[in-house]
Order: sequence, then C-alpha cells, then structure tokens
Amino acid sequence: MHKDFLKPEWFVAEARQALPERMLSIVLFGSAAAGDFVPGVSGYDLLVVLTRLTSAELKQLAPPIRRWHLSGNPLPLLFTQQQLESSVDVFPIEFLDMQRSHRVLYGADLIAGLEIDPADVRLHLERELRGKSLALRDKYVLAAGESPQLYTLLCDSLSTFLSLFRAALRLYSAEVPVIKLDAARTLANYIQFDPQPFVTIDDLRENRRDPRDVDLEQLFVDYWQAVEIICDAVDRKLASEPVSPPALPSDQPGDSRHV
Repeated sequence: MHKDFLKPEWFVAEARQALPERMLSIVLFGSAAAGDFVPGVSGYDLLVVLTRLTSAELKQLAPPIRRWHLSGNPLPLLFTQQQLESSVDVFPIEFLDMQRSHRVLYGADLIAGLEIDPADVRLHLERELRGKSLALRDKYVLAAGESPQLYTLLCDSLSTFLSLFRAALRLYSAEVPVIKLDAARTLANYIQFDPQPFVTIDDLRENRRDPRDVDLEQLFVDYWQAVEIICDAVDRKLASEPVSPPALPSDQPGDSRHV
C-alpha cells in the first residue's frame, strides 16, 4: 500500500518551532539514509536529541509527533545527549548502523563520535538473533494457514533480520554493504544458506511481486530454515573466536523475543 509520508523537512521545522531552545540535533537514519528507501513504502527514521527531556518537552512535541506518526512514519527516537551516550551499550547494533548511514538534518552530529564496544555488539547479536528466531517461530503458530497474517509476519520481520545479518557479516568481513539485502547476499559467501527467501520477501514488501503468486507457507519454511542456519553459524563463530570483530573501514562515516 502506497502511503503519503510526511517528509523529514516538515518534522524538523515543526520540532524546532515547538522547542527552539531545546533542540540539539535531528538525524535521519535507516533506509532513507542508507540508500534502500522505497518511496510510498518506506517511512523516515529520525533521532532527536534535546538539552532536556521531561514531560513538558514531550507535551510540546506531541502535536507534530502525532501528525508525523499518523502519516505512516515510525515514531522518532527521543534522547538527551547523556541518554544517547549511555544507551550505546544497550543498542550497539542499532547505533553502529546509524554511524554507517545517517544524515544530520539539524544541529550537531552526535552520532559519529559515539564509542561502541565490539564486545557489546557481539553479545547483543547473539541474544537478538536467537530471540528473534524464537519469536518468529511462535508467531508462525498463530499465522499458519492464514495467508494475510503470514504475509504480514514475513514482511514485518524481514527488516529486523536483515539488520542482524548485516551485524553478523562484520564477524567475517570489514567490508559490509550499506544496503541490508546486499549484506545478506554477501553473508551467504561465509555461511551456507540460501538468500532467496529474503529476496522474495523484500519483493513482496516493496510490491514487486503479488503475494497470490507466491506459496507463502513454503516461503516461511525456507525463510525460517535460513534464519536457523545463520543463528547456528553465528553461535559457532562467537564460541570459536572470542575476539573483537573486524573494524569498520576508515572511510565509513559516521524481552528480545519481539519481531
């Protein structure tokens, strides 16, 4: 379904008008910054950093955030600078992805200088991969035999797994594609799995294929099998090599069972 998302420029103007003295930075990240954005399908991911964030600031930001979200965009991530810096060890994969692909829309670049511990990335990757795999299995029980629900499960879970696969690729290579689906294809050079289910789901999600022309039950079987193969391979890799993963190239810019 094509959506008329409000554009980031609109949110920046509205947020600055609502809190002109509090705004430190507004950053665009995700697919719109990475290059795999699909107009009318992908939303805009924003991170907002303020000097202070209390109920008073939330109340002032509520009207533009509501309009932003009602247009189909994800809720913006709201932090103070201190909260941002203290959250890095909790969401290391997400912030590492932001460092690789982000664009400052207003204020200072507070993402590029974040210090991310490789050990935190490895721990988070291991926990999240297994947790998301278990969640996928559990949700299939509710969606099995129901094509609309199964279609939604496949499309909604894909982005999370592709982000984790990109993080997993860093265990094997310092060269990691920015486009998530490209990273999954590259990961198949190191782990023996078929990336085609992820390509098919991406085609469905971006309206390049009609779900009526796809055997969704078989697609799920192939999808989950690939996920499990990757989970097992990452577990073995982490157990056999308890060392820091490869550093990012110097030219790069800057309960978990819930899919």
